Amino acid sequence: MIAEVLLVLAGHSSSLFPTDHTVHPAFAPLLHPGEQQCLESLGQIAVRYRNVKQACSTLSRSPSRYVCALCASLGQILRDEYDTLIVDTEAKILQRDSSLVASGSFVPLSSIRAIFAEWDAPLASLESLVDELKAKDSWQPGNLIDLLLTRSHTGIHRIAAIHARLCEAVQRVWMSQLQAFIVHGSLHEKDPLVSKDYVLLDGSVPSCVSVQTRESISYVGRAIGTVRAAKWERQFPRDLIVDHTKMLDGILPQDRYNFDRVIADIRTGVSEWLWLNVLTHRDVEVAVDALASYFLLRNGEFALSLIREIERLKISRLRARSGPTTMIREQDLHLALLRASLGTTAQHDPSLSNLHFSLPAGPLRPLLPSLATTTKNLSMSHSAVELTTFDDLLLGTSLVLTYGVSWPLDLFLHPSDLQIYATLFGYLSALRKTHTRIHTCWTSLSNSQRARRRWTGLGEGGTVEDLQARKELLRCGWGAVREMNWFLDTLLGYVMTDVVDVEFRRLKDILLKQTSGLVNQHTGSYSAPALLAEGASTQLKAAESDSVPTSQSGASNASAPTSSQLDFTTLRNIHTTYLERLLTGSLLSNPALTPILRSILEVCEHFVAQVERWDGDILPALLFEGSLATGEDDVGKMVRERHAALDDINKTLHGLLGSFYEQLSLSTTQQPFSAATDASKSMLYNASTANSSGFHTFVRNKRGKRLEGDEEVRRHVERLLLRLDFNGGFSEAKAAGSFGSTDAEILKQGGLT
Repeated sequence: MIAEVLLVLAGHSSSLFPTDHTVHPAFAPLLHPGEQQCLESLGQIAVRYRNVKQACSTLSRSPSRYVCALCASLGQILRDEYDTLIVDTEAKILQRDSSLVASGSFVPLSSIRAIFAEWDAPLASLESLVDELKAKDSWQPGNLIDLLLTRSHTGIHRIAAIHARLCEAVQRVWMSQLQAFIVHGSLHEKDPLVSKDYVLLDGSVPSCVSVQTRESISYVGRAIGTVRAAKWERQFPRDLIVDHTKMLDGILPQDRYNFDRVIADIRTGVSEWLWLNVLTHRDVEVAVDALASYFLLRNGEFALSLIREIERLKISRLRARSGPTTMIREQDLHLALLRASLGTTAQHDPSLSNLHFSLPAGPLRPLLPSLATTTKNLSMSHSAVELTTFDDLLLGTSLVLTYGVSWPLDLFLHPSDLQIYATLFGYLSALRKTHTRIHTCWTSLSNSQRARRRWTGLGEGGTVEDLQARKELLRCGWGAVREMNWFLDTLLGYVMTDVVDVEFRRLKDILLKQTSGLVNQHTGSYSAPALLAEGASTQLKAAESDSVPTSQSGASNASAPTSSQLDFTTLRNIHTTYLERLLTGSLLSNPALTPILRSILEVCEHFVAQVERWDGDILPALLFEGSLATGEDDVGKMVRERHAALDDINKTLHGLLGSFYEQLSLSTTQQPFSAATDASKSMLYNASTANSSGFHTFVRNKRGKRLEGDEEVRRHVERLLLRLDFNGGFSEAKAAGSFGSTDAEILKQGGLT
């Protein structure tokens, strides 16, 4: 009987257990209840072992190499431990071991049950595992590793050890495939980790691998695979491949910190080689120049031509008859881009082909400018962070300018960078468009004034009462357009001169100094660290350690490049700092100022639309109906209506200007956020929205140090305050408490009375 039990435990069938682990009914009356329970317990262990063995035999024929590796490892574990236990138990019985055989001739079933009790829980867990594996037709390696890692996190030591060994076996197969990808750039048709365009497939990477490391794996594999596929003269050196292979040996993804460090080091080495051989300084310089020319409007003639083409497109669609021709589509905007480049320096620029407009809301019918006044409560907008965008002011709906980035330029430019550029373009184009419309309105008012003075002489015409009312109306209108023109001139000059040009020149200087130092020090070697030029070292440290948090970097925090290395991570940090300073200097990172700025632009648009509705003049013609009172010496109805409209615009404008100056002053005097607050997380940096940390987000001192370049950013806003309050118009009026109180004082402050 003991021999029969051992055979059953080894996986053989027996008449003792005809169906499952239940003892045969004919044999049950001959057994003591305790013996029957021991037999049924051993039978249950045997059934589970048989099920696991059969499942391994079935799953080992799976096309997945990972499932086959798991089955092979599981079979090895059962042979080395479970089968060996059966053989050792049989040997002890045959040798009449006193620890097992009582009186040299009797073997208690309870002793055998106690020996195999340690396999109760492991076999139950393994049976559950193989059942779960059989439930799905295919398993991705990442999901399989996650399943085994989850099952290994248990308090039962034997179960945890078995699942850990199974997980390591699957991870070794995964690492071999990963090495082929990130060391040689090869893609496998069977169980691929990435697609043909070098994008990691869903479920191909275990969840223990961080997002930054996944991006680095795709980055390195795409770079090496593309270089090999292009068959360029210079390929990755052999010693670099050997070093990376040694770094990957013995590393498993479950050791996440060491794994992240190794992948980041590999990325740094590949980036340095690419910087010297594939994406050179010239390519980066061309991309930075193109983005600054078109997104930051440094090519002024093209920017003005593009604004005129979009306005002409809207007018042509408004005048068209009903039908498909009244819609504005993306291809129409692309044609406007080409037309705007004619006769400008952008006409023969190859970078223009990478520019495209996109309409997130789809095609639209253009509308006339709205005459609705702005009724937003400014106090409410200051107290809460609101999403304020400017991308709909150019066309009337959300209009996003995109830049086509292909390999190897995507090694340098990320989608988040292009989102910031699109946000800056929407803001600057809205300023430029409103400024242009105010200039056009000024010209229209001047032409109408000259034409009217040919008939009215030095006065404005009309009766005695009407003459004074028309004079006040005209002065009020000219005062409003003068205030708008002055504010937009000041703000646009500040943004383009003190912010965009200054930061762009600083970026070019840093790139020129560092790349020249890199080439001089490397002398053709891919791994020698670049010694930075003395004049740029302080700025690079500010760009890496203080202006940009390491969590924003593409590499892990533990392996962030030092200031003596120039790879694509360092290059992106410098470029990210450049964008953050642009956002800070242009006031887009201040959530209290952006709603006021948009309201000011809307008031200016409302004023220009109102003047256009009045046929380009503030005063109504003397012969218009309602311009003169009938039968009484009184002011005409149309004059009173226009005066009321302009008075409302004037009050709204001066209220917004006062709030803007007040909030701008507060942004330079408020204390920076404490260290407990993560002020480096910019909503606008991540999603092109407002930054909740205000002006001090990117210029606050860290660790008690004041870095070079930070003072320049801090003084951006101070320069704007000096420009706005050059003649004390804001500070003196606020001190007297009479800014914008009456129309007479408005005209007096403007020098018109």
